[in-house]
Amino acid sequence: MSTGDQVRVLPQTQQLRALHTLIRNREASREDFVHCARRVIRLLLESALDRLPFEERQVTTPVGAAYEGLAFTGKLCAVPVIRAGESMESELRELLPGIRIGKILIQRDKQTKLPHLYYSHLPEDIAERHVLLLEPMLATGGSAKAAVDVLLKAGVREERIVFVNFIASPEGIEALTAAHPRIQIVTSAVEERLNPDAFMIPGIGDFGDRFFGTADAAVSL
Repeated sequence: MSTGDQVRVLPQTQQLRALHTLIRNREASREDFVHCARRVIRLLLESALDRLPFEERQVTTPVGAAYEGLAFTGKLCAVPVIRAGESMESELRELLPGIRIGKILIQRDKQTKLPHLYYSHLPEDIAERHVLLLEPMLATGGSAKAAVDVLLKAGVREERIVFVNFIASPEGIEALTAAHPRIQIVTSAVEERLNPDAFMIPGIGDFGDRFFGTADAAVSL
């Protein structure tokens, strides 16, 4: 699958693969899962922040020399998709303590199998901001597209949305990029495929359940 410039996959270093090996192990303790997941989340967030616009800025160093650097230009906020997306929130707050945070709750209807918006609370000026949309799992793409639609209806420009994702299926990436060709995606791994039940293979299990210690359930859509 060709992802182009719209999708950035973290460099598949030996360190990252080792972290994924621990995270994907069904026998991993919750403590090990959370520790390793947080390390990967930090890498994802740093990569996502690199997708934002910067402008040149000069500063004077302690020895009196000029340094030609960069500074972020614009306003930023993050919107975790409840609940799994909240796993990324604490890491982001460590990087940017004063960042504005919105929330979106989308769940799949058990009857129709379609994503349903239950709750959203966003900064009043979100239309003026760049948005980090935080959601670890991208399987079919249904929930991700619904979350993006919430942001677009609030006035956010599509090209200002960076979808920060832990793992993604090729099918999910194709669905999201086809529906929103100007959105940017940052992920740590692209899976082989979806199985007939729309679970990612080789997969990671239900990220939210494993991170928050509630259950070992199947992956969300």
